Amino acid sequence: MRRAPVRAITGALLGAPRAETPEGDAIVPGRIIIDSRFHGPPTSGNGGYVCGLVAGFIGRSAMITLRRPPPLETPLVVDPGEGGQIRLLDGDAVVAVGQPVDLDLEVPDPPSVTEAEEASRSFAGFDTHMFPTCFVCGPERDPGDGLRVFPGRVGGRPLVAAPWTPDHSLADGDGWIRPEFLWAALDCPGVFGVVGEQEPRPTVLGQLTARIDGQIRPGSRCIVTAWGLGTDGRKLYAGTALFTDTGKRLGMAQATWIELTR
Repeated sequence: MRRAPVRAITGALLGAPRAETPEGDAIVPGRIIIDSRFHGPPTSGNGGYVCGLVAGFIGRSAMITLRRPPPLETPLVVDPGEGGQIRLLDGDAVVAVGQPVDLDLEVPDPPSVTEAEEASRSFAGFDTHMFPTCFVCGPERDPGDGLRVFPGRVGGRPLVAAPWTPDHSLADGDGWIRPEFLWAALDCPGVFGVVGEQEPRPTVLGQLTARIDGQIRPGSRCIVTAWGLGTDGRKLYAGTALFTDTGKRLGMAQATWIELTR
């Protein structure tokens, strides 16, 4: 089993969307609400999206650990701690914990857009999907509603890939796709990077460490890739990356997935 290392760092803290917090380096307790549109499993938030919301309080590179399913349409308290740590609380229950890190991950070269489109046709979730209405990878979500990232195996490579064109509804006031949606795009492909064309067992995100390196506009053609980093019992480890259609890297991530017991 091979896992990429992360190293704790300190740095400026940034405000997150829908967060009641002032701008600048100092963070005070605030709130975020996970809109039901952004669910993964039907009754909880998509893990990558929620991790991206928490990372918005930390910086461009962060490690977020999910402690319990993030509830939808519920005011969650953002609780800052020492060393840049952020906790997301539902009452007294800890939903997620985040901290700044420096992600070191070896990223394979991306396929072309044409290769990603071809790979996407073999997406295992088209036949059977554990969460078919997932905001990121659910085939039952309409275009413009879900991200519709459908990664399939790239021929001759231990890699899955999918094209992605972000919708205008995901943009901020300046016309850039909000960072939490880049985190979301880096989420679900990871589990398919481990299992390939096989149907994955019911699996949820446990931890996502990501670094965002660029910005994109709505309508930009992108490529999402994922590859396995090993397994350990019910834990699956994966790397993911996001590129422009010309191969410029926009972000990368390392994920830990947990297979659910039946």
